[in-house]
Amino acid sequence: MDYIKIPMDIEKRSFEIIGEEMGPHNFDDRELSIIKRVIHTTADFEYKDLVYMTDDAIDTALEILKKGTTIYTDTNMALSGINKRALEKLNCRVVCYVSEPEVAEIAKERGITRSMAAVEKAVGDGVEFFVFGNAPTALFKLKEFIESGKSNCKFIIGAPIGFVGAAESKEEIEKLKDIDMMTVRGRKGGSAVAAAIVNALMYMLVER
Repeated sequence: MDYIKIPMDIEKRSFEIIGEEMGPHNFDDRELSIIKRVIHTTADFEYKDLVYMTDDAIDTALEILKKGTTIYTDTNMALSGINKRALEKLNCRVVCYVSEPEVAEIAKERGITRSMAAVEKAVGDGVEFFVFGNAPTALFKLKEFIESGKSNCKFIIGAPIGFVGAAESKEEIEKLKDIDMMTVRGRKGGSAVAAAIVNALMYMLVER
């Protein structure tokens, strides 16, 4: 059986198919590159209508990435999916604190989720770039920190997945008027989607 064996050729053909099948849209080239990568990751064309971006979201994200930054993510799965070579070229790094003993202890003492405690640590570290693929509670918590003036957050990818609080957390974070962001509206999302959005942004700045 004859089939494509070269990874980059497989991806190239996948993106061609996505372009052929996704139908009419109003995305510009940069927005389209993000939407296509999310669809490529999920094989779900519904994301074309679920991904929300503020007007300056891409510009803000790229400016932060270009200066070198620490990206905080709520899951080790998202951390694993973010391209390390691209991070290195941009002098960026990605961290996830949910498994750290200190964070687990804080969560236990306060009766909160580890994701909430991890966000508190990230805020304390001055993180500007936040990525959420799993925990609605973490997204709610970040909003509280931003509204109280305690966070240095400049950009958010909000893509928690699930049935309890996921859609609501994204609705709430979108109410913030001075923070640029990308969200996946509704129940869908996940760590792979969140990582795909980060990668799409980095690929606008560096070669694969």
